[in-house]
Amino acid sequence: MTMNKTRRGAMGFVAAGASAVLMGMGGWAVAADFPARQIELIVPFQPGGGTDGVARAFGEAARKHIPQSVVVINKPGASGAIGWTDMINAKPDGYKLAVVTVELVTLKPMGLAKFSYDDVQPIIQFNADPAAITVRADAPWNTIEEFLAASKKDPGKMGVGNAGNGSIWHFAATALGDKTGIQFNHIPFQGAGPAVLALMGGHVDAVAVSPAEVAQQLQAGKLKMLTVMADQRVKNFDKVPTLKEKGIDLSIGTWRGIAGPKKLPTDVLNYLKAAAKKTVDEPAFQEVLAKQNLGFVYADDQGFRNQMMKDATYFGDLIKLLDMKN
Repeated sequence: MTMNKTRRGAMGFVAAGASAVLMGMGGWAVAADFPARQIELIVPFQPGGGTDGVARAFGEAARKHIPQSVVVINKPGASGAIGWTDMINAKPDGYKLAVVTVELVTLKPMGLAKFSYDDVQPIIQFNADPAAITVRADAPWNTIEEFLAASKKDPGKMGVGNAGNGSIWHFAATALGDKTGIQFNHIPFQGAGPAVLALMGGHVDAVAVSPAEVAQQLQAGKLKMLTVMADQRVKNFDKVPTLKEKGIDLSIGTWRGIAGPKKLPTDVLNYLKAAAKKTVDEPAFQEVLAKQNLGFVYADDQGFRNQMMKDATYFGDLIKLLDMKN
């Protein structure tokens, strides 16, 4: 009997010790079976844009590396703020993530959101793309010079669609106006997809979105791209001149990646980082990027955070310069 008591005591001591060790490993005991259910990947824009497309490609390619489904959930509105707020406020267990874009660092300094990039845990960056000015194929302007000259003749009349107030494409058109002394009529939509549809329907004169988001319509001969806001010409759009070639020193664009709430358990973060890297290296994912003319740029969690910090400074200064704060 004494021996049984001793053995039970010893076993209890070992179990308690093991529990303490596991707790000290960042909650490994709690998350050892991660993921045990499907993972939500929030896209804070309407379906049909580049961000939505790349998110769905990621979810599909992740099947090989994550045993549970990665389900894309569209939660558009407020230039991304609605979807990101949902993710930021979620339990930090790895089951609710979001595709993040550069607007993550622009909304707060514009007075359009209470959160900042400090409120998320970066996981991976997999894309970067410049802004472009695109018009309908039957528009009377065939060059960016003609478009700007027409805009200057009637200040505030030229309607330029963007992905929402405070979106990177809103920034792009506003910065172009500042550089050229032109006032555009900035028209916001809930994502680039709806903005492009409005252009096709004749409701706006132009859009400031990425090349990827108009590629299909360009190939169909329904739209024409006048310029890209990049340091050099963009692959697959090599006939389109950069603004810098036209003497306008402006290079501006977006990035895309995945982030989760702050305070993700270390083991969950490491799992997601490894699985995400394998996913974006999948030929199927790379093929979707290439087909959609999305630029592939990889950064791990720390590299992605560094990019966010750099852009937070850049766009913070730009917001003051252009007096864009609400």
